[in-house]
Amino acid sequence: MKQSYLIKPILDEDYPIIDFGKGVYLYDIEFKEYLDASSGAVTANIGHGVKEIIKAMKRQASKISFVYRSQFTSEPAEQLAQKIAEMAVGDLNWSFFVNSGSEATETAMKVAIQYWQEKGLKTKTKILSRWVSYHGITLGALSMSGHAARRARFTPLLEDFPTIHPPYCYRCPFNQTVPGCGYLCAQELETAITRIGAEHIAAFIAEPVIGAAGGAISPPEHYYQLIKEICDRHQILFIADEVMTGFGRTGTMLACEHWGVVPDIVALGKGMGAGYAPIAAALVSDRVMEPILSGSKVVMSGHTLSANPQSCAVSLAVINYLEQNNIMKMVSEKSAYLFTKLQKLKFQFPFIGDVRGLGLLIGIEFVQDVQTKTPFPRSASFTQKVIKTAMKNGLLLYPAGAGMDGINGDAIIISPPLTITNDEMDELIERLTITCQELFESIQKGGPVDG
Repeated sequence: MKQSYLIKPILDEDYPIIDFGKGVYLYDIEFKEYLDASSGAVTANIGHGVKEIIKAMKRQASKISFVYRSQFTSEPAEQLAQKIAEMAVGDLNWSFFVNSGSEATETAMKVAIQYWQEKGLKTKTKILSRWVSYHGITLGALSMSGHAARRARFTPLLEDFPTIHPPYCYRCPFNQTVPGCGYLCAQELETAITRIGAEHIAAFIAEPVIGAAGGAISPPEHYYQLIKEICDRHQILFIADEVMTGFGRTGTMLACEHWGVVPDIVALGKGMGAGYAPIAAALVSDRVMEPILSGSKVVMSGHTLSANPQSCAVSLAVINYLEQNNIMKMVSEKSAYLFTKLQKLKFQFPFIGDVRGLGLLIGIEFVQDVQTKTPFPRSASFTQKVIKTAMKNGLLLYPAGAGMDGINGDAIIISPPLTITNDEMDELIERLTITCQELFESIQKGGPVDG
């Protein structure tokens, strides 16, 4: 191949060139097949090459693909906002459409700060978050992220928003177990608020299931009820970052529904367009919009392609496809099937420390010693070797961080399209087993893993 001027994730990496996709499979120009066990970046929720979505794209493109939101609204944008309001819990009725999850969380942050400004409480500007979290790569979103590795290069430019530990039961920072722990990881928020002062805090943001930074860490049962109660009592908004979990990934529209919690603001993305078009949203409750509607009447955020009619039409088609095929309702059954098979692998390979998650967002954490939970040395690059070995075997996995420090730990996320069948899950397990066996044999030869 001639010289490439495309800035890729790793500049000198030799990436296969993709040709087409169908269902849960992708094919490169050499006709090699890959089972997409990660939905790309936990995005392709309904699989690849869905004809109904392609038709919707063509139909909208024949009408209008772009208008500027300061000049016009459009039927797809209005209909999508109405549809999301009908699907969302509580009074989460207002949608601000953007183009990516990073933009969605940053817009959520801005709305939270503006809410308190409109109410005359202008000192409430700080956003609290958790370590071992990821909310996006723009500077505002990265400031809210407790992802040590991704923060490192830009620390002087970032706010110190990450404050408390995550609900990481596998590596409890308090060396406790549920329920005897008293949910110290949630109670820690109370302490942080007391130290900083509620008068300075606008919101607390959290991923319902921690994704890229922690490998699908799902909290203990009553965690979010406690978090919401603490936020409400101190007049602090709760922002749920559902960029990865929204639109059915855990079997419900929002993952927060599993715990009966209604956030004040929600960030949506990824599955919203299912990879067919770039679209994300900040979903805002009536109670947060009220002072803005009766005040400035302007949400100070926006981008050139916000509420793009082409992307909105695609998202509408994706939602219709989810509903017409009852896809969300089948997630829990598929999740149980896949979890059972992954748990068997845990007992088959000694470097699998934990299998966790919710719905079809499943994490596997790798360790050098299962008893002590000692991670592989950073120099081993174990996650990267898992990803590469799996790709060689025609299996696409999503790399994730792990470990309480967010640096020393290895994990992957398994998050196939929600449309995956049992036979395809069996094939996923078969390819993953082959991958693990190769890694195990390499370790046995004196690894930890060959390059």
